[in-house]
Amino acid sequence: MQPPMRHLTTQLLAPRHRIRWRLLLASLLLVVSWFAFSPANPAQPFSHADKFEHVLAFGCLALVASLAWAPGWRMVMGVTAGLLLYGGFIETVQSLLPGRVASWADLLADAAGIAAGLIVAQAVRGTRADTRA
Repeated sequence: MQPPMRHLTTQLLAPRHRIRWRLLLASLLLVVSWFAFSPANPAQPFSHADKFEHVLAFGCLALVASLAWAPGWRMVMGVTAGLLLYGGFIETVQSLLPGRVASWADLLADAAGIAAGLIVAQAVRGTRADTRA
């Protein structure tokens, strides 16, 4: 018999739940877009708090996206490329919005978040990335 947490993880990672992970991903993309395109909040609790927000948002997106598809290098590359393009899209749109600016540092924070999310996804799966895919 598996320990309760391992059983729960096995159930959540079952292929039949991937559609739910994809729906959660779509919801998260909407929430992140709403925050990204809303007027900037000048009051930050600490210096560079927005970079922390980028890492957190893109870490969550990468984690959920990686659980929405079968594990493997194709998934890792697809999630990485897709989310980096999304981050670039956000920065491009922000450069056109009044009160917002595009920032390479934000895109770098997005990349750090993507890496962290993918690492957590592999830890949750309890496996290394499949090199055959």
